[in-house]
Amino acid sequence: MSLSFLLTSLIVIVSPGTGVLYTLAAALTRGSRASVAAAFGCTLGIVPHITAAMLGLAAVLHTSALAFAVLKWLGVLYLLSMAWQALRERGALAVDGHVDVRSTAKVIVTGCLINILNPKLSIFFLAFLPQFIAVGENHPVARMLELSAAFMAMTFVVFVIYGLFAASVRDRIVTRPQVMIWLRRIFAGGFAVLGLRLALTER
Repeated sequence: MSLSFLLTSLIVIVSPGTGVLYTLAAALTRGSRASVAAAFGCTLGIVPHITAAMLGLAAVLHTSALAFAVLKWLGVLYLLSMAWQALRERGALAVDGHVDVRSTAKVIVTGCLINILNPKLSIFFLAFLPQFIAVGENHPVARMLELSAAFMAMTFVVFVIYGLFAASVRDRIVTRPQVMIWLRRIFAGGFAVLGLRLALTER
């Protein structure tokens, strides 16, 4: 596995996006356990896109305006609903000191859906992974699986680090209602901006 692949992947992963924002929000509203669950959900949401890239389905999204638009607008609506939930203190981003199995599952599912409903990820992997597979590779599928596994592992680790750092300062924040109000507005605005950016995205 080349150093260029690892460095490029790290730059992509640490860049602020929906996954990072959601992991931070989960950490600050529900604590460290929820942050790990969010990181796991976001990482799990990568699997369908990698599978699509390997099966060539991402090419369909790239060439079919209808398929791309359907998935894109579903993603936009979901991000806007996340913004609304953040403002209303509902759903997976509700402040809760007790995180049970059910609420953890909700955090994972939400993180997973955030990434699944982003068509740009499929196209990204379709364009990204093949660059690091040598021409004449004897086992290209196995190589792609290896690169995909490494990318997912890095994603999970980086998101967990983000989440645990945010969770470490959680107690200082949740005890200040005014701070939480502004924090929720920031997260809601962040999800809304990301939704708008996705809405303006072309194939």
